[in-house]
Amino acid sequence: MVKIRLFRTGATKRPSYRIVAIDQRRQRQGRVLEVLGTYDPRGGGAAILKEAAIEQWIQKGAQPSDTVRSLLRRHRRAREAEAAAPDAPDAASPESAAPAS
Repeated sequence: MVKIRLFRTGATKRPSYRIVAIDQRRQRQGRVLEVLGTYDPRGGGAAILKEAAIEQWIQKGAQPSDTVRSLLRRHRRAREAEAAAPDAPDAASPESAAPAS
């Protein structure tokens, strides 16, 4: 069975991770089938995901790990909130800088 899980990279005490599709019998640092994104827990938890590729693997039966599942959920919520938020006017625009008469 194929799993979507984290693959640790980075230096000692400075972890960063790749999100990978890998056979579940392989070691944590084993040969991967495909790199699907990156996750940097030290950079504010920023995750860069290839959503289309992740969805394809899930359609094929790959199971995301608990951590990857939560990263996907958080990424989707952030994207939905970004799409739902109205565009705020710039503070430096001439309309907002003009004094009210």
